[in-house]
Amino acid sequence: MKIDTHQHSWHYLADEFPWISDNMPALRRDCLPADVSPDMRAAGITGVVAVQARTTPDETDFLLTLADQNPEVLGVVGWADMAAPDLEDRLLQWKQHPAFKGLRHILQDEPDVPAWVNNRAHNAGMRVLQRQGCVYDVLVFEHQLPQVMAFCARHDQHWLVLDHVGKPALRNWRAGDTASSITWARGLAELAAMPHVMCKLSGLVTETGWQAGKGLSSEDRLNIHACFDLALAMFGPQRLMFGSDWPVCLLAAGYGVVHGLVQEWADSRLDAKEQAAFWAGNAIRCYGLDVPAA
Repeated sequence: MKIDTHQHSWHYLADEFPWISDNMPALRRDCLPADVSPDMRAAGITGVVAVQARTTPDETDFLLTLADQNPEVLGVVGWADMAAPDLEDRLLQWKQHPAFKGLRHILQDEPDVPAWVNNRAHNAGMRVLQRQGCVYDVLVFEHQLPQVMAFCARHDQHWLVLDHVGKPALRNWRAGDTASSITWARGLAELAAMPHVMCKLSGLVTETGWQAGKGLSSEDRLNIHACFDLALAMFGPQRLMFGSDWPVCLLAAGYGVVHGLVQEWADSRLDAKEQAAFWAGNAIRCYGLDVPAA
């Protein structure tokens, strides 16, 4: 069994996606489960966790509706205002849907990350979220990792998930050299020391120099595998999960390429039991996914 723990879906409206810039034409359109379904089947992916892409009040309900319409969507990581006084009521309402698993905020785009993570109301919201047994996905760039350490350590009552391996700036790396980014490697080690943090091997193709339009180079592939190796050494095979980051990955590589990069790495690094955990077991355990019988 294989589960893709990081996919996005949307009906594209420019005002609702300020992070999709003019140089991202592949994303300036509707992107829905049916569009990726053939590539998923080809890769042997049978389940999906749908993750928020909009910071709007109706995002979670939209994703839960997609789960109703697409049985492969096993989990939803939505969005809510973490400082809202009615957060607990909303969580209780969403939890009535079996696919609702947690929340995420696009923290990487906050102009002042320390202010957000130290905000008293946001921390109160995180305590509510964890009391309800909901997962929180952490999305930051490598240079922001030091700014979220205390926040992640503080909220240890349920799973936190580091998206995209902490987004190392691979476009600036030397070939295969994880020391190219000391801040990232140190941040990854500090998060891995927290037993309530999982890590997604996802999103790295768009941290390469894709803007040049040359596709993934052999050096990019080497660097991506080096990132996976360090994540494996630090988190171990029981706290890693696969994610495609579709359709954002299309800026740099197709679904099959992304899956193939991870499959090649997993085949050469993990035994059968570890692969079962990586491809599905860890996601089921972390997100509490209800997996239909074969």
